[in-house]
Amino acid sequence: MWVADQWKDYEVIDTSKGEKLERWGKYLLVRPDPQVIWDTPRRNPGWKKKNGHYHRSSRGGGEWEFFDLPQQWSISYKKLTFNLKPFSFKHTGLFPEQAANWDWFSQKIREANRPVKVLNLFAYTGGATLAAAAAGASVTHVDASKGMVTWAKENAASSGLSAAPIRWLVDDCMKFVEREIRRGNHYDAIIMDPPSYGRGPKGEIWKIEDSIHPFIRLCVKLLSQDPLFFLVNSYTTGLAPAVLTYMISTELKAFKGRVDSQEIGLPVTESGLILPCGASGRWWRN
Repeated sequence: MWVADQWKDYEVIDTSKGEKLERWGKYLLVRPDPQVIWDTPRRNPGWKKKNGHYHRSSRGGGEWEFFDLPQQWSISYKKLTFNLKPFSFKHTGLFPEQAANWDWFSQKIREANRPVKVLNLFAYTGGATLAAAAAGASVTHVDASKGMVTWAKENAASSGLSAAPIRWLVDDCMKFVEREIRRGNHYDAIIMDPPSYGRGPKGEIWKIEDSIHPFIRLCVKLLSQDPLFFLVNSYTTGLAPAVLTYMISTELKAFKGRVDSQEIGLPVTESGLILPCGASGRWWRN
């Protein structure tokens, strides 16, 4: 398992009864987590001192309950700064477990000793974009949500990366990739964090189990002749690491490199154990 254990401003304090107690800077949040199926005693006092609690509804969805929590605040990871705010479906605008991947590909970019063009698809609020840019890459950031791209730009400004070579695009990722192939454009590295389910601009249905392999195959056509890495993230429980390895190995077999896929996770302070948070598949040049 790849563990994001270098955080100072974020911490999973405890987990129990379908929820996790987290510290985001100086604020404590309680949020649901489907992986937490254990029923352990809640001895940590933070459970009762929370600043925000997202309650799941038996009818689907849910809502936030706040106790002295600002509308927006920020936390840092190394040299990056992220603006946070609680919004729909329990999210805060950041997936801290992805720091394990940020550190991995940042090292690849720095060690390449050459210009590196990165394509970040389903790029959300820009965590991977900023990490790649801070490591010296030029990045094309693509997300279908205008609000998420605006948020990512704010994170770039907070991180001192407003002038970094980042191209911000509000676009459907599938359509964008198809157009880039027709244009003959290429990238040295591709990052993708596709949703489990979604709809395209014309109502096209994206279901990750059906769509991810054809999309990986399509994206491989955008790789340069000397690609550096290819990263696929998944938060779908049915998409095991071995499945990611199989798909990536099949589609990148023409390139000489290595493939590894693992669960990603976060350390839990109270238990000393690791909370699983999805999976990632990595290909990189030998």
